[in-house]
Amino acid sequence: MTTDALKSLLQQGEGISIEFKQARHALPRDVFESVCAFLNRQGGHLILEAGNDGAPLGVDQAAADQLQRDFVALSNNPTKLQPPFLLELTPVRLGPVLLLHVYVPQSSQVHRSGGVVFDRGHEGDFRVTDEGRVSQFYVRKSSYYSEGRIFPYLRLEDFKPGLLDKVRALVRSRRTDHPWLLLDDEELLRSAGLYQTDPLTGVQGYTQAAALLLGRDEVILSVLPAYRIDALVRRHDMDRYDDRLDLRTNLVETYEYLMDFVAKHLPDPFYLEGTVRVSLRDKIFREVVANLLVHREYLNGRPSRFIIYADRVEIDNANHPVGHGPLDPRGFQPFPKNPTLAKFFLQLGRVEELGSGVRNVTRYLAAYRPGGQAEFIEEDVFRTVVPVPGGSGAVTEALDRLGTQARIAKLLLMPKATARLQAIARLLAANGPLTTSQVAEQLPAPVRTVRRDFQTLLAAAIIEAAPGLGLYRIR
Repeated sequence: MTTDALKSLLQQGEGISIEFKQARHALPRDVFESVCAFLNRQGGHLILEAGNDGAPLGVDQAAADQLQRDFVALSNNPTKLQPPFLLELTPVRLGPVLLLHVYVPQSSQVHRSGGVVFDRGHEGDFRVTDEGRVSQFYVRKSSYYSEGRIFPYLRLEDFKPGLLDKVRALVRSRRTDHPWLLLDDEELLRSAGLYQTDPLTGVQGYTQAAALLLGRDEVILSVLPAYRIDALVRRHDMDRYDDRLDLRTNLVETYEYLMDFVAKHLPDPFYLEGTVRVSLRDKIFREVVANLLVHREYLNGRPSRFIIYADRVEIDNANHPVGHGPLDPRGFQPFPKNPTLAKFFLQLGRVEELGSGVRNVTRYLAAYRPGGQAEFIEEDVFRTVVPVPGGSGAVTEALDRLGTQARIAKLLLMPKATARLQAIARLLAANGPLTTSQVAEQLPAPVRTVRRDFQTLLAAAIIEAAPGLGLYRIR
């Protein structure tokens, strides 16, 4: 949450999706009534220590850490919120004032606080005591969110061995005091909302979301026979593909496989955010890949497609649309398609708050592909198009403008050596600063040969050292 975004929320004032609470020294007693109401209705922003008029009052800074710890612990406590829904407050500073913010997404489950179902209206939170209305909640959510389908015969041994240990390691790398680290496997799965009870039928069991996140491959195949993600590279062979990755495994590892595929085939130009080098490629595509996985409608048999072309990446994903047409990154209203999956990925550090994906792609694309604009088109198939640098035409144009290839030709080397030096120049122009090892891997050629080539190019003032250990770039 940025400072400007928080100011905008304060200016809008309280409503169906915004709630202010006073919590200078401690959490208010009714805070989880609002959390429960947001989960049950359409989600919303909760801001602590702001007045009813939106005035930023500020929490006691000495109490801020304890407030955050208490909120995490209580959101995971079934006596306070049933079923639990793990949430974290984020500190945001407005000048000398410190506020705490959390975005509460709409949940695929019906939640209670203190044993009572709460709903949200424009006037605030209200209790739902009529059993007919409570039943309507369950019907509405079960008909929309397929991730909560219960499979009563799924067992703990149906999950891939060692995968929960990987989950704990990822969680620990973000927060050493994360509540999941104190739980055994079954408790962790319940806390994550992956084991549910259908209150209309009494059926209990692990859910479709649990199978997708953690299941063995054969279990996923039995639960969702048509599930598949097809990752392709089409730069030269446009009828078939240059490279392909066919994925039918759990989502935790699918994310890693897709990010490795991205790293293998897409450039990562040098970029500083302040004084720290960041990977523009990873900033953009961690969002794209995570959104592909957590917002898909998995009951649709259409495979997801992730296609890398010379100048763009296109992603097609089966969708349960809540609108139609292009999304405007500046003003769209995010809507969770699979809240339990999104919450799980949030705890792993693979997504941020709802809607962050579109915003982050737009933000970092300006530096990654200057002049490029991403497209997000919501229909029955959600389509994302992300322009990328390194299209052969753009690289050739840049090298021609610098006269690089002509200067290499004038070195009067053997034809094979000239071709290799020109290939190195194309790699550096397309990908930004690279090391000799990275170039050797992509050519491919022996590292010793590439080091010698780099010395030739350095002596001819065609390349130069770049900031960072062992990095070189076109001069």
